[in-house]
Amino acid sequence: MNGGESNTMGYITDVEGIKVGHAQSLVGMTGCTVIICEEGATGGVDVRGSAPGTRETDLLKSENLVERIHSVVLAGGSAFGLASSNGVMKYLEENGIGLDVGVTKVPIVVSAVIFDLWLGDSKIRPDEKMGYEAAKAATEFNTDRGVVGAGTGASVGKALGPSFAMKSGLGSASIKVGDLVVAALVVVNALGDIYNDGIQIAGPYKDGKLLSTLELMKEGYSSGFANTNTTIGVITTNAILTKAEANKVSQVAHDGMARAINPVHTMMDGDTVFTMATGKVKGDVNLVSQLAAEVFQKAIYDIEFEHSRHL
Repeated sequence: MNGGESNTMGYITDVEGIKVGHAQSLVGMTGCTVIICEEGATGGVDVRGSAPGTRETDLLKSENLVERIHSVVLAGGSAFGLASSNGVMKYLEENGIGLDVGVTKVPIVVSAVIFDLWLGDSKIRPDEKMGYEAAKAATEFNTDRGVVGAGTGASVGKALGPSFAMKSGLGSASIKVGDLVVAALVVVNALGDIYNDGIQIAGPYKDGKLLSTLELMKEGYSSGFANTNTTIGVITTNAILTKAEANKVSQVAHDGMARAINPVHTMMDGDTVFTMATGKVKGDVNLVSQLAAEVFQKAIYDIEFEHSRHL
């Protein structure tokens, strides 16, 4: 789970024009991840969980004015972590990146957060300074994954509480079909369990074995983690998409989440997927959408879920 290691699954920065930066506190066990497209990208979003923590998602509705976004920020810290977007806006404005409104350029920054306050020092949260640091660190060569950025405090399998949860993190993957590239970056902080080809690989971990969250729910267990779970991520692509099509890509990307996580989209999750389309090559929205689901699933499997370090 060390940052910077190469991975054959690829990385979200495989889409030209996309930069990624991270900042984190290992004392607070929290952090933020910034995905930047300096030229602006057609944005989309789909929120499926019922406990989301987000910023500017209404902006991405197809009928609303602004078409292009400059950054997506993923952060820990619950709602406090949304403040990290202010630092990203500050950095982008200083560097002349944003929507030109005459008197200045206004960066269009959207964001989503996970709840990780219980893991480290709850008084340390992603703030404006951390967001600025992550934006300043952003590069097209970034391949960091694991316990880094917004994935620093992520965990899964919390149906029995923190003592039996497992450590999660941040994963990424990409797919190329001809000139078309579709990539994903995901932070998994789900209530549910992780399955790969029908085999459970993460979840509540007790007495040396994995338990099924769904079966625990059937038996009447009620998690003490209400509103404290979320899987959040970003799809990037070089495809030419309209805003409505970018929203559709985000919608279908949730299928990849559902293939890997069960239960998913619960009342206690804030599952949110953004899309950033740089508009460089022609790509059928149906193909892009299906690749988005596939690559989102692969990005989840890019994470090393640790049995030996359950929380």
